[in-house]
Amino acid sequence: MGVILQAFYWDCPQHENQEFEWWNFLKDKIPALSQAGFTALWLPPISKAAEQKSMGYDPYDYYDLGDFDQKGGVKTWFGNQAELTALIAEAHKHQINMYADMVLNHNSGGELELNLLDNISRYTKYNPASGKFPRNWECFHPCKYETTDAGDFMGMPDLCHRNPDVYTAFLEYGRWLLEDIGIDGFRFDFVKGYGAWMVRAIQEMRGLKGNSQFKPFGVGECWDSDRNIYDWLAEVNTWSDNPIDAFDFPLRYRLKDLCMTYGFSLKTLTKGGTLLTDGLPGTAVTFVENHDVVQNDSIVRDKMLAYSFILTHEGYPCVFWKDYFNWNLALQNTPNGIAALIKVHEHYAGGSTSVLYVDDELYIIQRNGWGNQPGLIYVLNNSGQWKGTWVQTQWANTNFAPAAWWSNGSNAAPQQKQTNQYSWSDFWAPPRGYVVYIPQ
Repeated sequence: MGVILQAFYWDCPQHENQEFEWWNFLKDKIPALSQAGFTALWLPPISKAAEQKSMGYDPYDYYDLGDFDQKGGVKTWFGNQAELTALIAEAHKHQINMYADMVLNHNSGGELELNLLDNISRYTKYNPASGKFPRNWECFHPCKYETTDAGDFMGMPDLCHRNPDVYTAFLEYGRWLLEDIGIDGFRFDFVKGYGAWMVRAIQEMRGLKGNSQFKPFGVGECWDSDRNIYDWLAEVNTWSDNPIDAFDFPLRYRLKDLCMTYGFSLKTLTKGGTLLTDGLPGTAVTFVENHDVVQNDSIVRDKMLAYSFILTHEGYPCVFWKDYFNWNLALQNTPNGIAALIKVHEHYAGGSTSVLYVDDELYIIQRNGWGNQPGLIYVLNNSGQWKGTWVQTQWANTNFAPAAWWSNGSNAAPQQKQTNQYSWSDFWAPPRGYVVYIPQ
């Protein structure tokens, strides 16, 4: 399915010395990202927020992409519309899709006005300089269409999507992003805060690229337990002809335990409780870090174990910018980093997954292959020494080469393996490490 790069982190324009230039900064990296194997970029919210130097999760003017002098300046913290569309065009030239972060639950930066229903004043008066999607108290809870919904976010004015003007405005906004700006899909922020039907309506829209229709990709941030994620997916995808995915938060926390906890039982990786293990791998966007969890709950030990898992298993993996660039986990031109795992994912990690062996310290799976991806063998070792065992694969009389590996306790390269006429061979991994074997 490809590999997503989350192309931002909190306050990235400032930390990277790219204030108001982030779109240009990304554009220059597109050829290298394509060469590395990334197939999509997840962009931060692209609209003008309540303050110019904002990550965009407090939207003010949805149609100001950095061209109107309001909220402290003209450009957004990332750039302007022309620079954004140039970035998208460069990405498309290299067959990279672009996913925009959609913040539909709440707004910020409005003026104070009186709500005539309850006589309470709130910051719900919005007069955007773009002239598009002006709002007043009737667009927010409480209003005549609805008193409240699933919940607000940090006290910001909570939009009422049952107001026909709000509903229609977001459908038009989605169309504009798809057709006029060139976006290929959406990441929906804080989906627990409003009705799933709003997301479904946007996902069911048909964008036009030239004279051809296309369906946008979508993934929701339902930061919750597996049960609540399943319920949200069922609600948003019922009767939809363009089902949406969800981030597999339960898997992320399980992988955090793998990385951070010595003695973690690898049997846990096969148990239910995640989208991946409960039979929904086709709806799982898997990840190790994102801009939120990394703030206070970062994985700080043996993180490559987690990346090796999501880039060899089913699901749609998403790589975090800081892991790849700032924290030097890409390790390009070596077999020991994310870059090698991306190449394995794109060329070999196809088809369903078969668990060949698992105990507390050793975990071996086979990707069974599909189409032009022939499959692989993945070995994960959570012990303090080299460990392996004999397993029966689907390949008889086949040579296997180690294509990617890492260990926190050994620098030795794994040996090549060969299955016998009955498809058996012994596959090993170094201490507290992994190996990906590929058929030759």
